Amino acid sequence: MLHPLSRSLRPLRRALAAAAICLLAGPALADLQLYMFERPGCPYCLQWEREVGPAYPNTAEGRAAPLVHLDIGDPLPPDLVVVSPPQFTPTFVLARDGLELSRIVGYPGEGFFWGLLGQMIADATAMEEGATE
Repeated sequence: MLHPLSRSLRPLRRALAAAAICLLAGPALADLQLYMFERPGCPYCLQWEREVGPAYPNTAEGRAAPLVHLDIGDPLPPDLVVVSPPQFTPTFVLARDGLELSRIVGYPGEGFFWGLLGQMIADATAMEEGATE
């Protein structure tokens, strides 16, 4: 359960994160993908689907890194290279052009998820901007 103050600040935090991502994103993030490795019956995957899933495609994060669902038991897609095979569900892998940049192992709750993902996308943006300078 989130602290009551945390709930009241959630819209402000989300708006600030979305604004930052929109400002930073531009065309550089068009090649980002967020892969969600899941397993049938995983309670944390189901919790993510309830708390985040419906809104995800409509958020700045969802537009910057569209979501791809993968079953953890299936072979990796041929165009995805990860640092190590995911072992736990859910595992969220942020990739650019099929190469893993960062990951979130597990689902730490809605508030932490958005914060961690926002930081991952911001870091990916900074890496891209550094590579093009």
